[in-house]
Amino acid sequence: MAKIAFFSTQSYDRRFFENSSGKHSFEFFETRLKPNTVKLANGFDGVCVFVNDRVNEEVLKSLSDMKVGLVALRCAGFNNVDLKAAEKYNIRVMRVPAYSPEAVAEHAMALIMSLARKIHKAYSRVREGNFSLEKLSGFTIHGKTIGVIGTGKIGQAFINIAKGFGAEVIAYDKFPNEKVSKDGVRYYDFDTVLAKSDILSLHCPLTPETHHLINRESLAKMKEGAMLVNTSRGKLVDTASVIESLKNGHLGSLAIDVYEQEEKLFFRDLSDLVIRDDQIAQLMIFPNVLITAHQGFFTAESLQEITNTTLKNFDDYQEGRSSENEVSCSLIKDC
Repeated sequence: MAKIAFFSTQSYDRRFFENSSGKHSFEFFETRLKPNTVKLANGFDGVCVFVNDRVNEEVLKSLSDMKVGLVALRCAGFNNVDLKAAEKYNIRVMRVPAYSPEAVAEHAMALIMSLARKIHKAYSRVREGNFSLEKLSGFTIHGKTIGVIGTGKIGQAFINIAKGFGAEVIAYDKFPNEKVSKDGVRYYDFDTVLAKSDILSLHCPLTPETHHLINRESLAKMKEGAMLVNTSRGKLVDTASVIESLKNGHLGSLAIDVYEQEEKLFFRDLSDLVIRDDQIAQLMIFPNVLITAHQGFFTAESLQEITNTTLKNFDDYQEGRSSENEVSCSLIKDC
């Protein structure tokens, strides 16, 4: 039996994991894993973390000193883990590589639909007894060009949805997907996708190469009035440059489910506090911006899949088995 310390725990994490297995021992901490909280992992075999936990070399060294041998991510991304340090301290890192990619893809399209038809504004109006259609004119997705950056599992699921709307879908990926090409999607270079897209949707991982992929220069290459959608990782987008482009009217609209400084905000109730992040405060006052708080993955099906895969990762670690869900510098390019 492995003894696992959960960090960044929410009520749904506790509910799904406690109801799914008696094979391992769990303790749940609401705090994030970072240098000044890592001591909570003392006495455990492994830690289970989420997207905003900080698993840097300092944390990994402390874990190693406490004989903690596993970092299990309840997510697909692993950009918050120093893989070189994990290898150095002989700590295994496992993740959940795919959990209902359709959930994130559907959320991306929901954001697009809400902005395109101003559903969020209409909802607020009707609740106030205002049934006027003034200033609610939107646009039809059918016939528009949707650019997809990243054609992994989530990107593919999003492409299938977009094609169902009758949109023309084009794509960019450093490693083009043959199945996507066979389905009639044309790959172009990055700049061409920027220039052709009425809607640009990001579905790529965060790496040193993709950090601030959307910046002042790339925004200037986008079609005037285009919509930008990010349901991947916040740091793909340079927020300051996006705000500038929104203010000067070049970027038509923005929908984000992730934010580059989200670790200070998301997964917390701050409704009684002053938001001290000036950039997100500014974004929230734009009428053509829609923000959700990293809920793209948040469906019952996804949570169950995350639980099942994470429990399997615990089993594989405890039994000393290799795992297809393991990430390390020897397995991952650009480490």
